[in-house]
Order: sequence, then structure tokens, then C-alpha cells
Amino acid sequence: MKILFIVPVVLLLLFCLYFYCIMPRLSRKKEAQEFIHHLFAHRGLFSKDQTIPENSMAAFSNAVEHGYGIELDIQLTKDRKLVVFHDHTLTRMCGIDLPVCEMTYQELQKYTLLDTEEKIPLFEDVLNLVNGKVPLLIEIKLPTVRTYTCQAADALLQDYPGKYCIESFNPLALRWYKRHRKDVVRGQLSANLTHPVTEAGFVLSFLVKYLLLNFIGRPDFIAYCYKDTQNVSFFLNKCLWHTPTFAWTVRSQAALEKYRGKFDSIIFDGFVPASKHFV
Repeated sequence: MKILFIVPVVLLLLFCLYFYCIMPRLSRKKEAQEFIHHLFAHRGLFSKDQTIPENSMAAFSNAVEHGYGIELDIQLTKDRKLVVFHDHTLTRMCGIDLPVCEMTYQELQKYTLLDTEEKIPLFEDVLNLVNGKVPLLIEIKLPTVRTYTCQAADALLQDYPGKYCIESFNPLALRWYKRHRKDVVRGQLSANLTHPVTEAGFVLSFLVKYLLLNFIGRPDFIAYCYKDTQNVSFFLNKCLWHTPTFAWTVRSQAALEKYRGKFDSIIFDGFVPASKHFV
């Protein structure tokens, strides 16, 4: 009889714990709503042939000119400068296998992006270029438990005149904002990280995939790979708590139209959408 009593109690406790873990923040829905229905140019509005390379000043200028929101990536250099660059190394974009975090900003300036005249920009210079003209979706690259990147970004954004929100795969970045800048809208990035398993390992990839670490940072929105949303945690966030959802990365007008009713905002690249807004 004791077992018959204990089993449903344990299951109920696990059920409650699961819901506690995946819950978003519920108190800033109005602020999060300011970012939905926007189309965000992934790493700026770069050209498909990368003659205007991704995460370049030219790509950001192009996005501003066309009126699209901008998604961009920030990370720290060896001398603690914030640069806008996606990859951990320069291999793909600059043709040399060197980690960004082990180089100073001046050392990075020796290289150009994909044989163009564009170089890796400072985050500060990008902020001055955009200057509030379009909303920013800032992905914080945080490969470790150290969160100085968040502090450095916040120092630059304190007086920024435009709308911006932050996102990260690492819940510790969201936790930093939860503790220090509660007013900033924050989002949890995710995807099917267990196929293949990411560098973080299976357990951590599994937890992020199923949004089980939401309790650490309590995101205001979920940015999920639009092909990988067939899991119960994403469904519950969207349908139970009406958490705003961003789709990444859509690469055709046909895909945009297909997922128009399934997400609140779209992050796109490789084409120019027919409209500047996502409604």
C-alpha cells in the first residue's frame, strides 16, 4: 500500500519540478511584445554570395537601409574588447585557424572577412552605426561560466538610444541579466542540440534542448531552430504561457510563409523578404 501511495506522489513532484524548470518569466510580457512581428536579418543583411559578408559593418548598414531588425553575435577578445563575430575561430570567415578569444582586437584587424575589405567590427562601432534606427537582437557568445561578456555588453548598452534584447544558448548569460539588469528582455536560444551532440556534451545539450534550464535565467522569449520544435517543452512555453517565439534561421520566402503562423518573429538570411514585418 505504501508503494501505491508513494509512486503517484513522486510522479506529481517530478511533474511540478518539470513545469518549474521550463517556465519563462511572466512579468515582462509587455516589454517582450515590442520585439515580436519584426524580421531580423541574421548577422546583418549580408549577401548570399557573401560579397557583403556576415557580421560586417556593410551588412549592418544594409539592414538599416532596408529597415530590418538586426541579429548579431558578440564575443570577447584577448584584451577584453567586444567584437561582433559568430565563430569561435577565424577559419571559415578569415581563412586562418586561430581562436578569437586568444587574439587582441588589433591582431584581428590584420584579417579581412572572406577576401573583402570588411574587417571584424567592434560592438561599440556597430551600436554607433545603428543608433536606434532598427531593433537589435544580440546573441551573447558565452562558452564558459565566466560572464564578463555580459558586463562588458551592458556597459556599452547603458546609454544606447534604441531597442534591443539579448539571447544566448548559455543560461548563465540570462542569469546575469536576471540578477543585474531585470529590465532587459532576454531570450533562450535552443535547437536539437543532441543530434549531433554539441561540444557541451549530451547532458547539458539535452537540458538546453528541452528548456530544462529556464529556471536559471527565466527567459522572456524562446529562439528555436524552426526545424526542431517538435518537443513538449517548446510546445508548453508557446501554448500554455504564450511565450514569444523566434524562428532561426529561415532561408527562403517559402519557408517564411510556411512558418508565419507558428512563430512570433523570424530571423532570416540568404534572401530579402517580401515584407519588412512579420504579421
